[in-house]
Amino acid sequence: MNARRRTVLTAGAAGAAALVTGCGSSGDESGGGDASGTPTASDTASPGTSPNASPGGEELAATSDIPVGGGTVFKERKVVVTQPEEGEFKAFSAVCTHAQCLVSAVSDGTINCPCHGSKFSITDAAVEAGPATRPLPAEQITVSGGAIRLG
Repeated sequence: MNARRRTVLTAGAAGAAALVTGCGSSGDESGGGDASGTPTASDTASPGTSPNASPGGEELAATSDIPVGGGTVFKERKVVVTQPEEGEFKAFSAVCTHAQCLVSAVSDGTINCPCHGSKFSITDAAVEAGPATRPLPAEQITVSGGAIRLG
């Protein structure tokens, strides 16, 4: 009976390991970034822009609509766009990595989730305050002619 129990426990542990491995993610779903989820140099043509994005992507906002040192949450598109420094635009998923709530605001240099209080940096979406343990995934945008476009 002990051998049979060990077999069942071993099979259960192997199945659990496969499930965790299959569900894990080392970056955003588009496959960009390194193991920490941080965009790599090849992922961005210039800060916050996509090297392969078409200028015909959906326009999110005018560059003048995104405050320097702040950002704007686009709830319907589930994306947040920030401007950490004058002329530097970044975009991240607006879905919190803790419990998948939508972040609600950008203030005091952080992207803020209302559900459990997680805060993320406007510069790289790194976790500034938990309970989240992973940064927000980067989103691809293009900035051209005063317009910020998704994709």
